[in-house]
Amino acid sequence: MVLLFRFKDLKNRGFINSLLFGFVILSCALLACKNEKEAKTTSKKGPWEAMNEVVASVKVPEFPDTVFNIMDYGAQPDSVSYNTEAFKNAITACAEKGGGKVLVPEGKYLTGAIHLDNNVNLHLEEGAEILFSTNPKDYYPLVATSYEGVELMNYSPLIYANKKSNIAITGKGVLNGQASNENWWKWVGKDEYGWSEGMPQQKDSLNLPRLMEMGQNGTPLDERVFGEGHYLRPTFLQPYECNSVLIQGVKIINAPFWIIHPFKSNNVIVDGVTVESHGPNNDGCDPEYSKNVIIKNCTFNTGDDCIAIKAGRDAEGRRVAIKSENIVVQNCKMIDGHGGVVIGSEMSAGVTNVYVENCEMNSPNLDRAIRLKTNSRRGGTIDGVYVRNVNVGQVKEAVLKLNMHYATYTNQTGEFIPVIKNIHLENVKVQNGGYYGILAKGYEESPITNVTLKNVIIEKVDEAFSLEHVSNLKLIDTYINGSLMQSPPKTKE
Repeated sequence: MVLLFRFKDLKNRGFINSLLFGFVILSCALLACKNEKEAKTTSKKGPWEAMNEVVASVKVPEFPDTVFNIMDYGAQPDSVSYNTEAFKNAITACAEKGGGKVLVPEGKYLTGAIHLDNNVNLHLEEGAEILFSTNPKDYYPLVATSYEGVELMNYSPLIYANKKSNIAITGKGVLNGQASNENWWKWVGKDEYGWSEGMPQQKDSLNLPRLMEMGQNGTPLDERVFGEGHYLRPTFLQPYECNSVLIQGVKIINAPFWIIHPFKSNNVIVDGVTVESHGPNNDGCDPEYSKNVIIKNCTFNTGDDCIAIKAGRDAEGRRVAIKSENIVVQNCKMIDGHGGVVIGSEMSAGVTNVYVENCEMNSPNLDRAIRLKTNSRRGGTIDGVYVRNVNVGQVKEAVLKLNMHYATYTNQTGEFIPVIKNIHLENVKVQNGGYYGILAKGYEESPITNVTLKNVIIEKVDEAFSLEHVSNLKLIDTYINGSLMQSPPKTKE
């Protein structure tokens, strides 16, 4: 056959070329068909199946059985002796010997900043309480951290890990930041938190405004040096660029600022944690620039948002450009707070794939159940928020608030119009919805798009909706104040 084709090569070259060309076309068609089938299969995957895949992918960190008792490193459980060196030495020994459990026995241990290391599980026995110093000097040297969506060199978070893997804080003990109106809280500059006219505060020109300007201008991190004299409070617990993190079982009280703040971190589990702290900016858990984060079985009773998903502020967030994605919230209880599950306002790099299920939210001091907040300085996209099986007792303002015009501090308008789309609530029951069932305000050029409520029951709400620039709002088997709701047309004003 080979000889035959060679003999007739000159005569049949056109035929052979045509045959080969046809074969290529057929192969491409078959490949396109296969890809189309695979795409259809992928597109059939629902959000909750995708959530289950996220949950299955995040593994609980594992540690050797070796125990390093802080008492063996000089710790004194008398609530007045400083134990900073005892914690440091126990953690160092644990990491150097391959990891294990740094044990905090029953008692009260005063300390400055605690820095975790690879393969270390800081474990608090029941009855153990770590008391964190309220002296800012105990949080030196300054470290790379973040304040309201902008990176800086500042006081160390109370518990901190930088570029570490396989770390944990576990147990039944208490982490007590000891923050109050007598120390950290008054730095916010509000009289309700102990500040009075003439006292320094974070909004003085050389403090937070200067940091925000540095974030806008792209000032290098090593030049953003704050700390003493600048009144920017430390985060309580911050894994910074970490992987495989577990925070489980502990109770956290009296925080200076944001409480649990995974920053540029992946594969994080926050499980069975209780947060009780009513100070300023006392968000319960703020994943920022982070991926594959599971928050489950927790109770949040806070002075700000219970859970607030972040992704950087303004030009800083756009420059970093790391989305927060695959955030799962399960079986949590939200009591006081500005919002139950919140996205923003610092979300300029974008937030995608947020899943909330089987939660309870109830307090006369809980402002909203689900809240998305951004503005035209932030920009960014929120795409894919899925909520199901949530019971809400009482909220003040709204069950669902979607706000593209959020403002705080100074003028918050700019040229970066945000996008909010694909928001789904299903099987949600609300006993007292406050002022609005849905309060949503988009832009004419960027309406809030694809909002679906299915099997949602909202009672005792003053108004069903307040909508501005919302497109494709679908109401399926949804009742407000006892009336079956119809899907409205696209709204303008």
